[in-house]
Amino acid sequence: MDVIIAKNYEDMSRYTAKMIADFVRSKPNCVLGLATGSTPIGTYRELARMHREEGLDFSQVKTFNLDEYLGVGMERNKPYDLDQSYARFMYEELFRHINVQKRYTRVPNGLTTDPDHYCQWYEDEIKKAGGIDLQLLGIGGDGHWAFNEPGSSFSSRTRIEELTEQTLDDNYESFYKKAGISRKDMPHYAITMGIGTILEARNIIMMANGSKKANVIARSIEEPPTTQITASALQLHTGGVTIVLDEPAASLLKNTDRYQYLP
Repeated sequence: MDVIIAKNYEDMSRYTAKMIADFVRSKPNCVLGLATGSTPIGTYRELARMHREEGLDFSQVKTFNLDEYLGVGMERNKPYDLDQSYARFMYEELFRHINVQKRYTRVPNGLTTDPDHYCQWYEDEIKKAGGIDLQLLGIGGDGHWAFNEPGSSFSSRTRIEELTEQTLDDNYESFYKKAGISRKDMPHYAITMGIGTILEARNIIMMANGSKKANVIARSIEEPPTTQITASALQLHTGGVTIVLDEPAASLLKNTDRYQYLP
């Protein structure tokens, strides 16, 4: 497990984007696992710049997103700030800026009428694609991955998850409040890849920025794995794991002599 500490969010985003770009160049038909939220936006913008200015080619890349709110889907005629689906987020922040083929992108369908069947189908699609080569992750304020809330099994698969009060509060402030949607009307359930699904990715990059993430980062990296901090499952991964942080997110780490600081 490699821990990379950058001075700020911009350096963290550029470093992560370069890792992904190098991977795409080395395996043009790779399968990427993608995340939403505020953390990867800088990385996606840098990947878009690399495509635009350096010819980074995504035409053969397949993508699978981690999660989507249940009961929510991309509504093309609705303004972006009123459409809080992760499908819309991915389209606006990345997909429309690069040459990825729509038929190769997968974001869980929050409008499915048969969620259990759909979750199994999503698992099967990942397997049909050959598995995820490189999974990009953020980390929630309570240490969760995707919508795997505290207490989720490390062997869990893609499923429906009820969201905790903290996740509802965090997502309301970040996404729904600005859209004029009341907290009680925001989705309380989501489709999420499971921890077991995520751990099957051959390589993982986890990003975190800001002092609010410092405590859960320290617990995820330097304390024993626990299902109460689902991101701590990264310690169980047997492939390549890289954690990219800015200095505020790394501020509570103790084993600093083991980590790499970017100049």
